[in-house]
Amino acid sequence: MRMITFFLVGLAVHVVFFISIFDIYFTSPLVHGMTPQAMPLAPPASRLVLLVADGLRADSLYTLHPNGSSRAPYLRSVMEERGTWGVSHTRVPTESRPGHVALIAGFYEDVSAIAKGWKENPVEFDSVFNESRHTWCWGSPDILPMFAKGASGDHVYTHTYPAEEEDFASTDASRLDSWVFAQAKSFFQSAKSNSSLKESLHEDQNVFFLHLLGIDTNGHAHRPMSQEYLDNIGLVDSGVAELVSMLEEFFGHDGRTAYVFTADHGMTNWGSHGAGHPSETLTPLVVWGAGVHNAQRVTDPQPYSDGYLQDWKLEHLHRVDVNQADIAPLMASLIGVPIPLNSVGVLPLLYLNNSEQFKAESMYTNAIQILEQFKVKMTQKKETTLSFLFTPYQLLTESKQAEFIRQARILIQLEKYEDAISLCRSLISHALEGLVYYHTYDRFFLGCSVVLGFVGWTSYVALLILKTHASLRRPPSHTNQIPGHTLVRVCVCVTVAITVFLLIQRSPVTYYIYCLLPVPVWYSVLKESGTLTDVIRSAPSLPLCKCFGYFVLVMFGIELLVVSFFHRAMLTVGLAALSLWPILSGLYGKAKFHSVSWLLGCLCLASFPLMPVVGREPNIHLVTGAGVLTLFTSACYLLSSRQRTPLHLSDRQQFFSQMFHVAVCAYIPTLTHSSLQQKQGLPLLNQVISWTTLGSSMLVPLLSSTRLFHRLLSIFLSLTATYLLLSTGSEALFPPVLSWLMFAWINIEQEAMLAQGVSGRQELSAVDFSENIDITKIRQLKLDDIRRSYFFVFFIITAFFGTGNIASINSFDPASVYCFLTVFNPFIMGGLMMWKVIIPFIIVMCTFETIQVATQLSSRSLFLIVLVISDLMALHFFFLVQDYGSWLDIGTSISHYVIVMSMTIFLMLLSVVTHILTSRRLILWRRRKMHFP
Repeated sequence: MRMITFFLVGLAVHVVFFISIFDIYFTSPLVHGMTPQAMPLAPPASRLVLLVADGLRADSLYTLHPNGSSRAPYLRSVMEERGTWGVSHTRVPTESRPGHVALIAGFYEDVSAIAKGWKENPVEFDSVFNESRHTWCWGSPDILPMFAKGASGDHVYTHTYPAEEEDFASTDASRLDSWVFAQAKSFFQSAKSNSSLKESLHEDQNVFFLHLLGIDTNGHAHRPMSQEYLDNIGLVDSGVAELVSMLEEFFGHDGRTAYVFTADHGMTNWGSHGAGHPSETLTPLVVWGAGVHNAQRVTDPQPYSDGYLQDWKLEHLHRVDVNQADIAPLMASLIGVPIPLNSVGVLPLLYLNNSEQFKAESMYTNAIQILEQFKVKMTQKKETTLSFLFTPYQLLTESKQAEFIRQARILIQLEKYEDAISLCRSLISHALEGLVYYHTYDRFFLGCSVVLGFVGWTSYVALLILKTHASLRRPPSHTNQIPGHTLVRVCVCVTVAITVFLLIQRSPVTYYIYCLLPVPVWYSVLKESGTLTDVIRSAPSLPLCKCFGYFVLVMFGIELLVVSFFHRAMLTVGLAALSLWPILSGLYGKAKFHSVSWLLGCLCLASFPLMPVVGREPNIHLVTGAGVLTLFTSACYLLSSRQRTPLHLSDRQQFFSQMFHVAVCAYIPTLTHSSLQQKQGLPLLNQVISWTTLGSSMLVPLLSSTRLFHRLLSIFLSLTATYLLLSTGSEALFPPVLSWLMFAWINIEQEAMLAQGVSGRQELSAVDFSENIDITKIRQLKLDDIRRSYFFVFFIITAFFGTGNIASINSFDPASVYCFLTVFNPFIMGGLMMWKVIIPFIIVMCTFETIQVATQLSSRSLFLIVLVISDLMALHFFFLVQDYGSWLDIGTSISHYVIVMSMTIFLMLLSVVTHILTSRRLILWRRRKMHFP
């Protein structure tokens, strides 16, 4: 198979493996076709006011000042006198859109919404707003439109400020909340003179939604412990007090208004959110007004062992915790609208101040609403599964469903409300478990198909390595090889059988891909069965003990890398072990300088995984220091190579200009953060320089000399300049240290080649990427090349986890992109942060490309070994996903699987980019050949 064909096929196979994890674990849980379930009794409230303080932590609201006063005196008085309070537990991802969907629609966000930036509806869903008679909303343009678009009819009215107002460099982000309160007050003032509007406002089943983004914006910009964040809480509290007073006056103190105050998510101490830290998942919930229990004082200990009651001085008030999705049925019950069709929330009865009959009927409605989803899900799965293969959920078969419903109605009619409520809770629990059962019904089947394809692909690549890049004893014919026509017939029969089976079950198109992919993969494996025979025949001439030793070491190394995804400190252990390689291999006595350089580089790099991933306070002085270190190491490289390969005048000028550019980029973050601290905004000149640097980072190296060290140094300077602009602290030191180790790796690999007696060894200073490759000098693979490939994979993982962890959304500080923009834009900000992660990748990739040239290996041979190692890691994580039971563990393993697969796909694409970066033949505008004395 030609290289380009293999590359395209491999890329397609890995894209399928990558997508499969989403199709197996992240399909939409929503179903359609249910009947809305309305409460038969009159509701206690005519209208509902929902106030969501975006990014407000529970402890930030509930904790008192040292002097015993509250930063939110009005809400504290509500909790003390006339409302019920608790903690709302959110789920990962703790982002604004998923939080609002859970609050208002009652289900946890479909992951496909990530592609929409949490803004639009990737699938249709029902919500409390949709079920209401009218809903008026004020707030952010990122949140409100999605509920207006998802509503049936035109009864959801939104009022938003311009998106440009969401500026992290704003002089006062709390003005966003002031705008919301001002607009709401103005709206009700205008309604007094507008008879039709006033009439609509006095109808029942109305909802008023105020989305307050200022707290979240101040938290990102200044941290949750800042005075700006805490003062914003006070502003919101006073705004709520004024709003409630105005509404009560407008509606004539009729006692028919219910109020819900909560947050969509919390925030870490370092000003980010998205993961599952308690500061992100614990949000406040205060409910008062019509139909809600007044404050209930308790003297007995409450069933909470988290210690928060004592910290917040609230031991005397009854605390009622809920899951975030439970708030949707609570709001629906208060105003008498049907619970959203896709809601999985369970009505928290302890908030309701109503008759036992009302509570029992509400719970029954909640149970039927969730059971309707279960029925639709079961019917869908039953229709797409052969009858003799279908296994129903045993705890809730059709007969048991009817029995549950019949008993619940009898208990309500007999006024045994407590028993009816208990039975409805049991029905809800079974229905929710049944929903998960049918949602994951095909998971094992699809997982087995993907694993079969994965194992086949890895086996094929291993055989390809042995066939084309290893010196095996090959007889003229393979008597044991399976006949080609027999193999084709078997594969065709298997393909037809699988296709017919899937057609009968009316399976989705993706099922055909996952189930049929193993067929051509294993056809290729069996077709190369003769290679396995060659291996067996060559066994007597192979150093079996040495091969087994390498196999054990590589397997141990892969396990170490897998564990490092869960515990970054394992990378420190690995780097410490790698630092001893020159000593253990005997290279230290032959190349002391390069060995010491390698040792120090490994030990310095080993310190980074020990640093905290998150929670670091910005230290711009370290960014400036990293710039100085970059300039110092660059000057050392230039001086050391000056005698061996003198620079052409144009290249010397380019390097000096790049070094000057690095010095400027090291200082720009200081100027930018100083300007933001003084609340003067992002300077335009800094923004222009930052975007220009980013745009030129991949182009400038193409203009440099094609001598090995000169080209690598140009790449390093260009990428480091961008990295400095995206840094806020110690992570800025990572690229210089990594580059130092990469240069040491190149040199010591040359010494290893010399020690192995490889002929035709070139001096590194004489290597030119633009020269044509002498095919006669390309050698076959040796066992030591497995070690080189493993080093590469290890350094790629280290480059990924060295300064952060993309598997945790809250690992990134928005301040990293402040040199480029300060107005909230998830796609641009996410892209910049992703580029920050990729920069160390490129440095390692370019180094690996250099080592392939310096060690006289074809790009394909080492890349195939890397592919096997990375695929074994991905397969390991796929098995971990199958083994874990809890969703948190599954989610962690899935994220790691996605990372490894993304890394593999990215490396396949990046190999092309690095080839361009290290090649001069593609630069048509620079045709003159350099002459070196």
